[in-house]
Amino acid sequence: MSGRARILVVEDEAAIQELLRYSLEQAAFEVVIVPSAEAALEEIRQRLPALVLLDLMLPGMSGSVLAKRLRSEARTRELPIIMVTARGEEADRIQGLEIGADDYVSKPFSPKELIARIRAVLRRRAPHLAGDPVEIGPVRLDPGSRTVTCHGQPVTLGPTEFELLQYLMNHPNRALTRDQLLNALRGDHRFLEDRTIDVYIRRLRAGLGPVGEQLIETVRGIGYKLASPSR
Repeated sequence: MSGRARILVVEDEAAIQELLRYSLEQAAFEVVIVPSAEAALEEIRQRLPALVLLDLMLPGMSGSVLAKRLRSEARTRELPIIMVTARGEEADRIQGLEIGADDYVSKPFSPKELIARIRAVLRRRAPHLAGDPVEIGPVRLDPGSRTVTCHGQPVTLGPTEFELLQYLMNHPNRALTRDQLLNALRGDHRFLEDRTIDVYIRRLRAGLGPVGEQLIETVRGIGYKLASPSR
């Protein structure tokens, strides 16, 4: 696992594809690019991305039709979507938002602005993928540098335990099921047994030491939660 948020770009113009690939990879995102809505559906069937950058005007199925389809299916209903298109008319922006897009960016666009919008959408919809440092009690996690400290001292965690801690810290005081935690770690097409999460939790608690036992609570019959000391 890379630990980076995976962005699916649906864009048929080669020059724009390369600009988006470069800009997103520089911002530490994992990038997958497809040239059509049909190819996007196949990619999404294989693995859900963190967010879709979707051109409104595509060969074959349009971006609008794809967005409506994603919003109509339970598996993809909450998938963050940002429309990217040459159209800049207000009516087109409204259409993009009405069919379920979370945001709308017009070409030509500033790569910095686009990255900022992606991070803003991820903060709202999938905060564990936004890339922001988070601190709860004595534990601080920095996704950018892939580091964890506890009481200011470095903590060594495996990649799976790191991502599990990141997800828990971005959803404090919430009882999370094993399925929720596994889906956050692996994506919904990685076939793992729900009890696998118990092994990861044990390793994470051990890595954090006494603080791990205090922060990460077992919720009987449900799963686990990270209890924020501030509450």
